[in-house]
Amino acid sequence: MTNHALAVTRLSGSRHDIGTGHGRIHARLIQHSLAVYAQLFHDFVGIRWEEARQEAVRFQAMIERGFPAILEEMAGIAEGAGVDVTDILTLNCRSEIALTRASGGCSAFSLQRQGRQWLAQNWDWRTDQLHNVVVLHIDGTGTVPLVSVGEAGMVGKVGMNANGIGVCLNAIRSQTCGDGLPIHVALRKILESPDWESALDVARNDRVCSPAHFLLAAGDGRAMGLEVQPGEPGRLTPQDGIVTHTNHLYAAGCQVQDFPRIDSQPRLQRLDTLLHDELATDSEVDEATLFDILSDHHNAPLSICRHFNPDQPPDERMETLFAVVMELGERRLTLRHGKPCETTDSLTLSLA
Repeated sequence: MTNHALAVTRLSGSRHDIGTGHGRIHARLIQHSLAVYAQLFHDFVGIRWEEARQEAVRFQAMIERGFPAILEEMAGIAEGAGVDVTDILTLNCRSEIALTRASGGCSAFSLQRQGRQWLAQNWDWRTDQLHNVVVLHIDGTGTVPLVSVGEAGMVGKVGMNANGIGVCLNAIRSQTCGDGLPIHVALRKILESPDWESALDVARNDRVCSPAHFLLAAGDGRAMGLEVQPGEPGRLTPQDGIVTHTNHLYAAGCQVQDFPRIDSQPRLQRLDTLLHDELATDSEVDEATLFDILSDHHNAPLSICRHFNPDQPPDERMETLFAVVMELGERRLTLRHGKPCETTDSLTLSLA
């Protein structure tokens, strides 16, 4: 399916203002997201929505300790969308509820070439969330302006801020879930970070209560992969200016057990081949170059660009729902909604 570029939702003011604006503008999508996750929890995790709500409540104290201001924004989203605040909390804790027992996708990389720092990824997930993708441009009172690309009703996912800090996400299937910030709340805190060390501190000090991979990069050329978890995160530093990651843990000394999909290792190997072996160190790189990498179909259906595969078990069926490329020195983010191989219709935002 070919999708046109998404509109940008511009939100500003207090936490409450940002939340109510988000909820009011995207009320229909938020209600659809709640229905999608209610079905997902039932089909693949074996719990009903009310049970998921009860699980989510236990994360509230962790958020109150590590990022209390975001709870006011969640309350605003609920008010604007006409739903209960616990529903919005549950939506923002969906990774902790579902991904400890269900699968996730995504291929991500950072690349430094000719003094430019790039950050890119495909987001692979269930088809029924394709039209619940939203682009939020948030200019909050007392916080750094940011762009987040994610799911309606959720406070953060993939994006960058006006200080040149960017973050990508790889889901990790693991039965570990402990103390720390929920994944999507932690991502939003990173997006509000004023500088590199503050962004790293979300993983090092706040910690993240369930495993994931956060790929961070900055406009000044720094990049690091963080395999986050309730304990000390695993770190991946650039090799020849490159960090790559899919959906399994591989940082040295990682103590967390994961249960990756069979396609994760082949996608990682293909990313490494394309970036280390086939992309010349002196070649010109632009958004089109990196979208071509994100459109790669080598070894399909276990490919970087994912298409729906009915031969897979139901809980393994997913496809690429958006692709994003960021040039962090210029504070520029370019998004393709849907599979990057099927459209060149892009949305570009600049925070410079």
